[in-house]
Amino acid sequence: MTLENIKLDIDYVRSQFPAFKDPLSKDWSFFENAGGSYVPKNVIDKLTEFMTATKVQPYAEYPMSKIAGENMDMATELFAKMINAKNNEILIGGSTSINLYVLSNALKKYINPGDEIIVTNQDHEANIGAWRRLEKHGAKIKEWGLNPKTGELEIDSLKKLLNKKTKILAVTHCSNIVGSINDLKSITKLAHEYDVFVIGDGVSYAPHGLPDVKELDVDFYAFSLYKTYGPHLGLLYGKKSILKRLPNQNHEFLDGDVPYTLNPGGPNHEELSCLIGISEYFENLYNHHFETKEVSIIKKIKKINELITEHEEKIGNLLLDFYNSEKKIKLIGRKKIINKDRAPTFAFTVEGKKSKEVSDALTKHHIALRNDNFYAWRCLNALGIDTNDGVVRSSMVHYNTTEDVNNLINAFQKSDILA
Repeated sequence: MTLENIKLDIDYVRSQFPAFKDPLSKDWSFFENAGGSYVPKNVIDKLTEFMTATKVQPYAEYPMSKIAGENMDMATELFAKMINAKNNEILIGGSTSINLYVLSNALKKYINPGDEIIVTNQDHEANIGAWRRLEKHGAKIKEWGLNPKTGELEIDSLKKLLNKKTKILAVTHCSNIVGSINDLKSITKLAHEYDVFVIGDGVSYAPHGLPDVKELDVDFYAFSLYKTYGPHLGLLYGKKSILKRLPNQNHEFLDGDVPYTLNPGGPNHEELSCLIGISEYFENLYNHHFETKEVSIIKKIKKINELITEHEEKIGNLLLDFYNSEKKIKLIGRKKIINKDRAPTFAFTVEGKKSKEVSDALTKHHIALRNDNFYAWRCLNALGIDTNDGVVRSSMVHYNTTEDVNNLINAFQKSDILA
């Protein structure tokens, strides 16, 4: 069977997530995935195992402690392989926000008065505020502004900002509002012509297909594990050649112990350990769909990504067709998904309605979503949208279905929001 004939088995996918059977959540269509995803049973089982038998200080020789340490190391190793990185190139911290804050504090060593840092106004604040703080250390902040008509970041605008004084470029791989997937590989290649450190924010990209960080060639890449089917943790990748040059942000005795130098306090043990469950889920997903078993983890991830992309494009375009057909719905971003140029994350407003009014009305019909600025208030400002009321956001991942889309459309019709 060729890859072209293989489709994502959505029934199998949903059977792996207990939320779709739980009495509290089973009757809801879940559209708040960009805020945090459901978790598969593998993750829950691994967390339960750790808390039941190995919730002790790890890395001692007695069995409970030894197994705890082994599982923590295994989780790191597996996730590194899943994004094509080395073990000592990733760290697992409390969140993307804290990981980027610590990174910015380390990178300020390379910032001299007058040096320039480029940030966008399309990003989540996590990948903006951490870098803007360096203005206090003499950096000049330049903003790569989105096109207010389309919401897009345009490469020609970036070319005008880059110069010999540029030291850092912080850019999102995918906007959590606009939904566009930026060509991070090309952006990185351009920035590297000026010897610029590139920090990619993959929080809104990774849930739709884990990245190959070597292929992207970014210097740093961050995303949130609670949005990629795991617990509330953040992953930060950094090139080893750069990490070992950064000043220690951890205990003095850990100086030189990369990547722990950028992870003060260390990881949450039980949550780190249960990341094994995410790897198991993707392994099971691959084995369910493909016969060839003896391939690398990154190759398996890429094949799974293709299945996910095709499925998400199908259900995403179905919902986009509805949004585009309703004159009162003001959709932000591209009106169709073509070759994974946008994620199925759709932010919108409704003419004559407050976003809170819209989200409340849809929630009454068992549609799980919300309104907010989603920490992208600079993006909404640039688009001329009230940051207090924000937008309504409907976001899907690969376990969403055509039925979910139809339920949302029916909720619009039943609630008279568009009347």
